[in-house]
Amino acid sequence: MKNRLSKIALILAKQYTSIGGQAVIEGVMMRSPNAFVVAVRKPDGTIRLRRDQWYGLSQKLNFLKKPFLRGILMLIETMANGIVSLNYSANIAMEEEERQKALKKGKTLEEFEAAQKKKEKVDWATYLTMAISFAFGIGLFVFVPHWAAFGIGSFLGYDWTLDSFAFHAVDGVVKALIFVSYIWGISFMKDVYRVFQYHGAEHKSIATFEAGMDLTVENARKFTTLHPRCGTSFVFFLILISIILFSAVFTLIPVGANLPNILRHIVAVFFKVGLMLPVAGISYELIKASGKCSDQWWARAMAAPGMLLQKLTTKEPDDQQLEIALSSIKAVLYLEEKFNLKEAKEKVLKLEEVDIRSISEMESTNSTLTQFLE
Repeated sequence: MKNRLSKIALILAKQYTSIGGQAVIEGVMMRSPNAFVVAVRKPDGTIRLRRDQWYGLSQKLNFLKKPFLRGILMLIETMANGIVSLNYSANIAMEEEERQKALKKGKTLEEFEAAQKKKEKVDWATYLTMAISFAFGIGLFVFVPHWAAFGIGSFLGYDWTLDSFAFHAVDGVVKALIFVSYIWGISFMKDVYRVFQYHGAEHKSIATFEAGMDLTVENARKFTTLHPRCGTSFVFFLILISIILFSAVFTLIPVGANLPNILRHIVAVFFKVGLMLPVAGISYELIKASGKCSDQWWARAMAAPGMLLQKLTTKEPDDQQLEIALSSIKAVLYLEEKFNLKEAKEKVLKLEEVDIRSISEMESTNSTLTQFLE
């Protein structure tokens, strides 16, 4: 019986929490299955917590929790959460600067706050920026690699067609080179470097919780900035699976077969955009499998390239950054426990913003890893 319990404990120790996060400007977003928190360091040194219940499509439509479908949902929800979190953190970061400018121009504090509320309600410039950013991402990581593969084949005199593995392999290699070069390039920017530090803090805080340790800065310092379930690793799987899936699909389906060559490639590019949904679904299952079976050689081999990429996207955080990440994960655990969000059949918690001076002011919880296993 004792050996059996030890074996179960070992299995549980190798599983990961269903809590995930994202680094934002001077902060960290954390999302549990039913709570959504953004913690941001304000210019005055205090911590702003944006706390809300997460009641998304997966809570309303259970079939979206099924394998492969959940990966597609995760991609869409992650993009939505990321946009909200980044926009929120950017507003916090700019708020003090804008306040000082407004006061210098002779405006009262009341006038400034009224203008800020109006801006929060209608900020079309933000939505336009989001749309442009999304289009830029599709162009950079779908359109450019495809046309680069087409151009390289033509330049070298190879007859690469859409149904050839070589075409999609080159497409994938170009995509990977663009991604790595882009990340490496922006890492030299001071503000981006700090975001990468918060990314490392996010991983360390999650690892602390997964180890069953108290969520303190002292404990979090001990862990690595790398984590097998990171979004960077997910990008690696996206690239790998896109090569395989695109090769198979374009071999089986004669997309635009009767069209002129250039027009056929244009149709193929848009077809690829649609295929990114099943690519995301498959990639998500692979990253889950590699995490759950991390003691197996094949899982370690699968995770290795993504972990290597994380050396570019994560940096060692300082104690203040760790405090922000730990505040964020403590907040989602508090919301889950206090409001019993797991049992909620509807949205029972309203969005609220709370300011604290340090993590020591936060409410404690009795939540454990076994309640949030992936």
